Amino acid sequence: MKRTPVQITAPLSRLLHTPLALLVWRIVLLYAVLMLCRAAFYIYNAAELGPLAWSELGQLLAGSLKFDTASVVYADGVFILLSLMPLHLRERRWYRAMLFWYYVVVNSLLVTATNLADTVYFRYTQKRFTADEIFFADNDNSAQLVGKFMAENWYLVLLWIALTALLAWGYRRKVREESLFSRGWAYYAGGTVVFALAAALSIAGMRGGMTRMTRPITLSNATLYTADSGKANLILSNPFCILRTVGSAGSVKYKKYFPPEELPQHFTPVHQPADSAAVDLSGRNVMVFIMESMSAEHSAYLCPEVYADRAVKGFTPFLDSLMQNGLVFKQMYANGTRSIQAMPSVLGSIPSFRTPFVLMPQSLGESRQLPAMLADKGYSTAFFCGSERGSMGFGAYARSAGVERLVSREDYEARHGTGDFDGYWGIWDEEFLQFTGEELAETPEPFFAALFTLSSHHPFVVPEKYASTLPDGYTRIHKGVAYDDQAFRLFFERFGGEEWFRRTVFVFVADHVSSEKFAEETRSYPGNMHIIGFIYTPDGALRGEVEEVTQQLDIMPTVLGLTGNRKPYFAFGRDVLNEPERPRWSVSYDGQFRALTGDAVLRFDDAGSTVTPRHAGNPAPAEASLLSDFQALVQQYYTHIERKSYTPND
Repeated sequence: MKRTPVQITAPLSRLLHTPLALLVWRIVLLYAVLMLCRAAFYIYNAAELGPLAWSELGQLLAGSLKFDTASVVYADGVFILLSLMPLHLRERRWYRAMLFWYYVVVNSLLVTATNLADTVYFRYTQKRFTADEIFFADNDNSAQLVGKFMAENWYLVLLWIALTALLAWGYRRKVREESLFSRGWAYYAGGTVVFALAAALSIAGMRGGMTRMTRPITLSNATLYTADSGKANLILSNPFCILRTVGSAGSVKYKKYFPPEELPQHFTPVHQPADSAAVDLSGRNVMVFIMESMSAEHSAYLCPEVYADRAVKGFTPFLDSLMQNGLVFKQMYANGTRSIQAMPSVLGSIPSFRTPFVLMPQSLGESRQLPAMLADKGYSTAFFCGSERGSMGFGAYARSAGVERLVSREDYEARHGTGDFDGYWGIWDEEFLQFTGEELAETPEPFFAALFTLSSHHPFVVPEKYASTLPDGYTRIHKGVAYDDQAFRLFFERFGGEEWFRRTVFVFVADHVSSEKFAEETRSYPGNMHIIGFIYTPDGALRGEVEEVTQQLDIMPTVLGLTGNRKPYFAFGRDVLNEPERPRWSVSYDGQFRALTGDAVLRFDDAGSTVTPRHAGNPAPAEASLLSDFQALVQQYYTHIERKSYTPND
């Protein structure tokens, strides 16, 4: 019997043409592309991320390589295994063409495009692009906005094209792959060993390690390589951020820090109002303006130091005049970085942590939020937004919060025609505010109404008639901010003499800070969460300055106190005027849970906690009490998420 000899078909000089060597080359090329994307990310967001010191580059690079490895395996795991299949099938022309197009198309879109999109997106939300954004990107104008972003950031589009070309060229498609063993048992045995090793290494890459103690890495692991949350975003990369968060919406996995019976001793969302309140405005109408991107730094009244040496003294002169004659929250902070996070914070006193509350299926559980509670007292309720009905999920959430009537772009255009659409988001704020006043004049009193403004937002345009009259400002958004300020002034001028207006409590609060920042102190936490917030009554019944830390979560409890509520209710904030015993803080999540007080910043996750003083020279306050109260708040939040119930009776 004649035995088939094992043939070595390639000399050592051709080792680089083996499937394994070519695969390694292609994977290394992906690492290079990811690093180039990261460089673009940093250059574009350097002002927000801060300077890089030589001493921290080593750790940042180590963390980046770990997350890039996970991204490469998530995107190219199938490609890796198909490239090493120990079968002669992979030598076919159609098979090699399939691998080539998989490599170029998937990595062009899922790796390069998403990372470069992150470069722009990060400025708006201070977070990486995740699965949440994919499931929420259902607006009718999404394609138009993507086109606008691409036109404005054409240099990133050119970079994407160049990197895609680099992937195609660097693939070395014309190189003929040749195995060291051309046939026989060595071909299959050697190929199987290589295939198994590649599979094991791919699993290790996805997990971030392979020891028994290794848990699959998550987004928060980036903080192991830097204490700066902004630079942690620099370490992260996509598609890891997207694919790692698929299926996380609605997750209620959480750590139980305290037994159930001990939990209320540290924090409870159940409020028991006193029989009397510091200020009683029972029976008055309530109008809540949720203002797009109204950072505190837009206001010379809130941030006079920012404008000390500048010719233009702020961009909200009318709102500043209202603040000086109302109850102003000097340290009001947003509880999130996105509009959809602001809605439950303001209307329901419910925060968003790992996943925006509105995007969790548990958000549809039983609740008694501000509109519903006022409706129980005989208030008619309405929500106004100049976008199309159903756009951005605002109306859907307002309805779930107890709002009876939704008023949108369609309602405006039915009365005033189609000429006032801004071309992107909805009706210009000036015209829509005027329309809102007309609607409120016909609304039965007492009423509760909320309005979400739109115009002070990307793409930072104002009506042509104001293009040359409004100040240009120091960032792209300032002209839009000045436009909205003027829109409020015209609203007050037209309706200020009407009876319904004089009987209304006006609440002004931003949804989040602007993506456009110019003062150095507003580029990092907590300045990058500092927003405009105040309450105004036309008769001056409510005036003063609240110097302590407040948050969007405090709006609902404070309004309930003002309107004479004496029933227990569910809220994670506090009544600023009537609950001095509750924590005076602002809570949020940026990969770690964080709480801001007047003295300190607390951060914690499963790895531990840190407390740092807010002001240089001041000692760090005691950590134990602050940490236990905050952990209790987080546990209460996820306990009620798990129960799908947000009422004082649960």
